[in-house]
Amino acid sequence: MIRVENLVKSYGGTAFALDGVSFEIGEGEIVGLLGANGAGKSTTMNILTGYLSATSGKAEIAGLDILEKPTEAKRLIGYLPEQPPVYPDMTVSEYLRFVYELKGCTLSREEHLAEIMEVTRIREVSSRLIRNLSKGYRQRVGIAQALIGDPKVIIFDEPTVGLDPKQILEVRNLIRRLGKKHTVILSTHILAEVQAVCERIIIINRGRIIANARTEELTRAIERSAIYEYVIAGPGKEILASLRAVQGVKSATSAPSRESEASAYHVESAPGADVRRAIFRLCAERSWPILGLGTVGNDLESIFIRLVDDADGITAKKPKKNR
Repeated sequence: MIRVENLVKSYGGTAFALDGVSFEIGEGEIVGLLGANGAGKSTTMNILTGYLSATSGKAEIAGLDILEKPTEAKRLIGYLPEQPPVYPDMTVSEYLRFVYELKGCTLSREEHLAEIMEVTRIREVSSRLIRNLSKGYRQRVGIAQALIGDPKVIIFDEPTVGLDPKQILEVRNLIRRLGKKHTVILSTHILAEVQAVCERIIIINRGRIIANARTEELTRAIERSAIYEYVIAGPGKEILASLRAVQGVKSATSAPSRESEASAYHVESAPGADVRRAIFRLCAERSWPILGLGTVGNDLESIFIRLVDDADGITAKKPKKNR
């Protein structure tokens, strides 16, 4: 459905917002485009929607080059920018009818808009001025305008910024439902958002893709030696020394603990080693109660930071290219 090949965007010939970005997104996928501020997410989306031209490379929507056939390609795209493009002096119904005409939509107007208002749950505010709506409702109106024309591809840029927890949950559920009929790109820097909604993750850093995998595969692909957090009651220095002596333990360090009569320890195992049984036996023999056990550093946030740090390290070692 979406094909991006060796996309480059430079400013002034030296500053590269995108530097050889390539990826494909299949029909019906919900894909998260993840990256820090300034990583190149917005530039990628602006090129996909035809708002920006690329310095070189190609971007296709359903086989249509966005630069060579912009009108045809744009008909296939619904876009919600970070700030919803709404007119505050219009009612919700007036605004959606305006967008319908602006897009040159040929579907039955009233039936189509009624269906969209039902999906986005804004029917009850259809007669209200947009300026009088809450941010959550304005966000839904923005999503509604992106759905007009029944586009095959929907692109969301930071769709839950500024929403309260209940509104965030509602928008996430809506995106999941839309993924059943549309190809969805969700651009965000909120890692929990990607983990909750997306089937696949593309991570971009300094204009380059540093990861492109299914959400669960990404965790496995970069998983290093496991780090466990133990909360153990007993003499701290002796416990720490004993943990470090267990076969298969790479390192053991003290960590903050909420328990008043116990201490926390981060234990990193050597690659391929499972030290949990050995530590359980050690504590049982010494009569040191284990009050807690968990993993550390395998959440999406830790994975993202690790990948970006690794990519930055590689970039720093590479000589600068002359273009």
